[in-house]
Amino acid sequence: MTNHWIDIKNANCVLIMGSNCAEHHPVSFKWVMAAKDNGATLIHVDPKFSRTSARCDFHVPLRSGSDVAFLGGMINYIIENKLYLEEYVHLYTNADFVVGKDYYFKDGVFSGLDPEKRRYDASTWAFEKDASGAIVTDPEWKNPRCVFNLLKEHYSRYTLDNVSSVTGVSKENILRVYKAFTATGKPDKAGTIMYALGWTQHTNGVQIIRCSTLVQLLLGNIGVAGGGINALRGEPNVQGSTDQALLYDSLPGYIGMPRANQHTLEQYLKANTPTTKFKKSINWKSNTPKYMVSLLKAWFGEAATKNNEFGYQWLPKLEPFGDYSYYTVIDNALHDRMRGGFVFGVNPCQSFADTHKVRNAMDHLDWLVCGELHNSETSDNWHRPGVDPSKIKTEVFLLPSAHRIEKEGSIANSGRWIQWFYKGVEPAGEARNFGDMLVPLMNRIRELYKAEGGANPEPLLNTIWPETFEPEEWTKRLNGYFWEDTKIGNKLYRKGQLVPAFANLKADGTTSSLNWIYTASYTEEEGNKSKRRSTKQTPLQARLGIYPNWSWCWPMNRRILYNRASVDPQGKPWNPSLPVVVWTGKDWVGDIPDGGGAPAGYENGKLPFIMNADGVAQLFGPGRADGPFPEHYEPVETPLTSHPFSKQLSSPVYKFFKEDVARFAKPGDPRFPIVLTTYSMTEHWCGGGETRNTPALLECEPQLYVEMSRELAEEKGIKNGDGVLLESARGKVEAIAMVTVRLRPFTIQGKTVHLVGMPFAFGWLTPECGDATNRLTISAFDPNTSIQECKACLVNIRKLDKLTEIG
Repeated sequence: MTNHWIDIKNANCVLIMGSNCAEHHPVSFKWVMAAKDNGATLIHVDPKFSRTSARCDFHVPLRSGSDVAFLGGMINYIIENKLYLEEYVHLYTNADFVVGKDYYFKDGVFSGLDPEKRRYDASTWAFEKDASGAIVTDPEWKNPRCVFNLLKEHYSRYTLDNVSSVTGVSKENILRVYKAFTATGKPDKAGTIMYALGWTQHTNGVQIIRCSTLVQLLLGNIGVAGGGINALRGEPNVQGSTDQALLYDSLPGYIGMPRANQHTLEQYLKANTPTTKFKKSINWKSNTPKYMVSLLKAWFGEAATKNNEFGYQWLPKLEPFGDYSYYTVIDNALHDRMRGGFVFGVNPCQSFADTHKVRNAMDHLDWLVCGELHNSETSDNWHRPGVDPSKIKTEVFLLPSAHRIEKEGSIANSGRWIQWFYKGVEPAGEARNFGDMLVPLMNRIRELYKAEGGANPEPLLNTIWPETFEPEEWTKRLNGYFWEDTKIGNKLYRKGQLVPAFANLKADGTTSSLNWIYTASYTEEEGNKSKRRSTKQTPLQARLGIYPNWSWCWPMNRRILYNRASVDPQGKPWNPSLPVVVWTGKDWVGDIPDGGGAPAGYENGKLPFIMNADGVAQLFGPGRADGPFPEHYEPVETPLTSHPFSKQLSSPVYKFFKEDVARFAKPGDPRFPIVLTTYSMTEHWCGGGETRNTPALLECEPQLYVEMSRELAEEKGIKNGDGVLLESARGKVEAIAMVTVRLRPFTIQGKTVHLVGMPFAFGWLTPECGDATNRLTISAFDPNTSIQECKACLVNIRKLDKLTEIG
């Protein structure tokens, strides 16, 4: 999230896509309504009319899976009508860069594709360089291979006619959205985009988000108050968990995970430390050696020395193109490549796509440990409906887990604010928090290793590990320590004292930090900053609602990322009425500036996009697995057999397992003509594991339902409240019909396409009726993130005479 919740109130236009934030992220919507009170236009683009739609100025329904087409049309509209903020685009994006001669795009496929490996060779997307190795630029945009001209050509196909024919949105409504949002492409205006799982859970989810990036960069809406691209996290600490390396391909602080071909620390750092020829680029990732060595030191302490590469050899290494995501784990279990596992904070047998495969895979495990508040579809998978428990070999250990009000610690919200929460009551019975499960387990394993030996002992025995779990201790370790006396300015820090800022981390083993982006969150001077609750602000900060003394925000308490893009080359705000930072001639005031240095227009000035090697934002982004520009691809299961943008129907590089293809519906499959999308609901949280065990909430929403249009219901002879059976190529689910005007048929390429929607909060356990919507969804995945495509698959529906148990 580039901005933060409160900053949404500063927007002149709010575009909500892939989210129903009024119901699912009500704190965010508080600030959306504040923006409306300030005169902002609110737009909701979503397949279903919801409480969010009701509060917006207008709701535009579109077919699920057609978001890139819709946003690509907006890019074309911006360029054709010259609505982009030209100075911003020239200065702060790579629009002027010239792409190399090996790059091409033809019929939906980018250069460098290996169709057998389903992988691109991204070297064909490299920029052209001069004799010195510097990227060639074309500030006048005359070279046909400069990024801006390639962008213009790429999206010229995204005409109103083509966009309308694929999305099902009328040209009138498309223009209504385009005109309202692109009006923010002026120095004194700002528009923000808000999204959630409705964007991420597609086989092109990353590219949908990338597409919104292009829109916002062209309009000059990144780094400014009321702008940005704001991801709405599904629970209070999703942001914190990804910060701490929940994702398999990153280490804490989003440092790249070592790969098997990076045998030494030197090889790893060379591969993960970018360089640049642009003198005005800060290239913050050039500091990767400091952060990586400090991380190794935080893990291994005195055992991490220069002579042993600070323990780098003890780290696991991923195969260069290996996938270690949850769906690979499930496939490994299914094929007996693993014996057991731990499941915490997730309910795979209910929440993962294609639950038939997931449940069958779990049956192959010898043992399974679940940490849960309640019994779940995963902990109780061995006696699910239609299964003989005596034939399931898995031994399941159910560890009672503490509730969030029964533990203390810090959480990081969507806006990167780290806030401390306090324990309300002690855990009931034998329940423990996760730390009190993991720390003793690790100590027991270490004792066994010391007594009996074992494979690969070094990382286990050399890790700095406590006897008991103390949350405050870990917050200090996240921040980091000095490992020898160090003088910074006039202040001497002793060995064992806390490092004051990540600029003070070093690559020589004299500092440690479990997560460099959290350095400065706990200091000798101020203590635990996540506990701060002061509303004190300067008048400049108060105009925006920055609240810099309430909690702490990574990095360095910066509330708006890339905020030096909010000023012109001389450091004057594009929008003087809402200045994020201001250059006084000597220093910056306002928010914490992103990276420091003088404004870009000064001889010694610096560019604002400090996390990119060349200091500018990437309109052309060679770092994605599925292309440098977002391109419309149909979902894997689609009612269409062609689309007007290219001959490539679906992404050529989405992830799947070959054995699953037999259970995919073919494009335009007459057996399954209806699009299914899934969503959360107000009464049940995420998969419903907690809320389905709360009687009052279960009474409000007692069982699975399916929303459908009146037109589809009439066609199928279904009435509101009828029991119905939904079927996909993978399975069947019973549900109660909710016939509503909130969904409507789409006209796609001249034909009627129906869409139904189902919540994903139910399973077969609590209440003991029906089952999970994910019995229907498809096991196809985004090539960048391995996220499942739960927001678009194909089904059919028919009325049931009575509800029956389905095995």
